[in-house]
Amino acid sequence: MIRLCASQELVEGQSRGFTIDQLDLLAVRRDGRVHAYLNRCPHRGIALEWQKDAFLDDSGSLIRCATHGALFLIESGECVAGPCEGQALQLLVCREDAEGIWIEGAAAR
Repeated sequence: MIRLCASQELVEGQSRGFTIDQLDLLAVRRDGRVHAYLNRCPHRGIALEWQKDAFLDDSGSLIRCATHGALFLIESGECVAGPCEGQALQLLVCREDAEGIWIEGAAAR
């Protein structure tokens, strides 16, 4: 497992980007649970955010691709609007414990 950060570094309703082993990742905490994905839009393979850690739409309820406006469900990564509708972000296996937020190393390779 690869540690992303301490639990308190990703508060409820917040998104954060990470670079681990030259891979760009994102994590979002929603309803107390952390969801992690590769930071890559399935439409063009580009990064999702328009500025550091800005992955969510204005309502904070969906992940948004800043380039194409595609919207993704936080819980599953499924695209529900935009040019890649029906596709999904690549989910990373994630867990949280007293030492922080972790992703499976094999999933990120």
